[in-house]
Amino acid sequence: MAKWTPRHEAPEPLEGPVVATITGGTIVWFVLFLVQLPFYGWFDSHGHLWWLWTCLAGGGLGLIGIWYVRKRDAAIRRATAAGATSVG
Repeated sequence: MAKWTPRHEAPEPLEGPVVATITGGTIVWFVLFLVQLPFYGWFDSHGHLWWLWTCLAGGGLGLIGIWYVRKRDAAIRRATAAGATSVG
């Protein structure tokens, strides 16, 4: 079987409002957790308790994601500023 090789170059990665996107997703996970919390008994009796804990885990991992993308964004800005000052 022949090795697959791409026929064109990969596009450049998209850069957008990464911090806002991760923050919005984290808020959605926490809101879903809070909305489901009053129905804890129903989820437990129907074997769907993992839904509740999945939302909490998504919110917790989102907090780690917010920390990570803020550090990444700051590092990119520092690198851009350092490159601009060394060129000029």
